[in-house]
Amino acid sequence: QVQLMESGGDSVQAGGSLRLTCQVSGYTHNNDCLGWFRQAPGKERALVANVYWNGGARYYIESVKGRFDLAPDNTRGTLTLQMNNLKPEDTGIYYCAARPRTSKCVEAAGSEAFQYWGQGTQVIVSS
Repeated sequence: QVQLMESGGDSVQAGGSLRLTCQVSGYTHNNDCLGWFRQAPGKERALVANVYWNGGARYYIESVKGRFDLAPDNTRGTLTLQMNNLKPEDTGIYYCAARPRTSKCVEAAGSEAFQYWGQGTQVIVSS
C-alpha cells in the first residue's frame, strides 16, 4: 500500500508560480512510477508529468515543458511539482498518483494505469 497526500494548491495570477508537494508513504520501491495528474473543470483527469521514484528522466506533457519541474526525493518521501509562468489553462485539481513496481514510466499514460491516488489540491490561475 502507498499513501499519497498533496498540498500547495492556491489561487494565483497568470505568470505566477506554485510548488505542489506530494507526501509519499507506505511500501514504496525505486521502480514505482510517480506522477502528477490534473483535472480541469468539465474535463477528464490527465497526466501532467511522471518519473521513477528513484529519479532519472522525467516525462512532461508538451504544454508544461520548460515551465514545470518534477522532483522526486525518496529520502524525504516527497514528490514536488514546481510550476512557473502559470497560465489560466493550468487551472484544475492536481492529483499525485503512483504506479507500483512497473517498467512503464517516463511516458504518456492514462489515469487507469495508476493504482494509488491522493485526494487532490486545487490550483486556480486567473488572467
